[in-house]
Amino acid sequence: MFNLNEFISREVTKRPVSMFLQDIEKNKETLSRRIKDKTVLVIGGAGSIGSSFIKAVLPFHPRTLVVVDTNENALAELTRDLRSTKGMFVPEDYIPYPMDFASRVFRKMFRGRGGFDIVANFSAHKHVRSEKDIYSVEALLQNNVLHAKALLDLLAEFPPDTYFCVSTDKAANPVNIMGASKRIMEDVIFSYSDRFPVKTARFANVAFSNGSLPSGFLSRLSKLQPLSAPSDVRRFFVSPEESGQICMLACMLGENREIFFPKLTKAQMMTFDSIATALLKEHGYEPLRCGTDGEAVDKMEAVRRGGRQYPVHYSVSDTSGEKAYEEFYTEGETVDMDRLGALGVITGKALVETERVEGLFDKLEAAFGRADVSKEEIIAVLKGYLPNFDHIEKGRSLDSKM
Repeated sequence: MFNLNEFISREVTKRPVSMFLQDIEKNKETLSRRIKDKTVLVIGGAGSIGSSFIKAVLPFHPRTLVVVDTNENALAELTRDLRSTKGMFVPEDYIPYPMDFASRVFRKMFRGRGGFDIVANFSAHKHVRSEKDIYSVEALLQNNVLHAKALLDLLAEFPPDTYFCVSTDKAANPVNIMGASKRIMEDVIFSYSDRFPVKTARFANVAFSNGSLPSGFLSRLSKLQPLSAPSDVRRFFVSPEESGQICMLACMLGENREIFFPKLTKAQMMTFDSIATALLKEHGYEPLRCGTDGEAVDKMEAVRRGGRQYPVHYSVSDTSGEKAYEEFYTEGETVDMDRLGALGVITGKALVETERVEGLFDKLEAAFGRADVSKEEIIAVLKGYLPNFDHIEKGRSLDSKM
């Protein structure tokens, strides 16, 4: 029987156990002191990283766990998963809420509870494909930036002990709007760091996370559909378990205005086509290389009749915003590689000028208030704020491919 976690460990991360286990063990007393009997709010907690964060936190016995997510079905599955896991601690005050963190009912719930000790926000647009036109760009920036600021304003009414949210490796020298939005999000949360402690983490790809390309490979296999993947895009990967542990360690051990990242080397990067090939072989297939998406679709009939050569279309990336490789920090950032065994820390981030952040928000709000605003205008606004934002525009999005 196929075991996804074992496959990830053997073929993707190439680690038999989590790279963060030693850091957790060494800091157990501190983690327990900062989590035990605390009230915890997890926004976007039904997603891959949010649910993994919850599983990393629960062994330290928080008093309250409130989970907010717009995906009602995923919340139900999260609850079933937690309740069905042997030895999993679930506090008596556990409530999953299917609601939008930018909604009025969320604000009523938050104020009614008098805030929370620990707030972790995993609600975000994370795909480069979420910037295909002006409408998708506006939705992305509303969620990742504008609504995030509204949440911080709400938190300031009942300042938490700590606030954590997820950034991305794509925030370092961004080439797409998603990465730029996360880099701006870092500045936004830091502008509130004089009111409560804020921390974040720049992430690698989470192997087989919901909506990811590798997760799509599993869906294609289950439906006997061909696989398509870029052959030239190299990415860092962590396991789903590791993703939650990164966030828990950063949230609980980080100091104010610090950015964490996993200590991974360029030699540990993987290409998506190599993951697809390994997955096919795990299922008893050999990849049959095709020149186009259409050819791969046509040749699937042989597999449906029992053939073991599986059509794939591996090609060079030709869509907007795709960076050939990833990096976690830039040349001008100060990095501490000694504090933790498996996590590096970007330190010494200056308190961001509130006026500069608010000026950006005013420009974005004014632009989105016009019916004729264009994607190019928004990119220009972002470039005005982030001089190192080098957007790669090729006029084609991932939605045009298999």
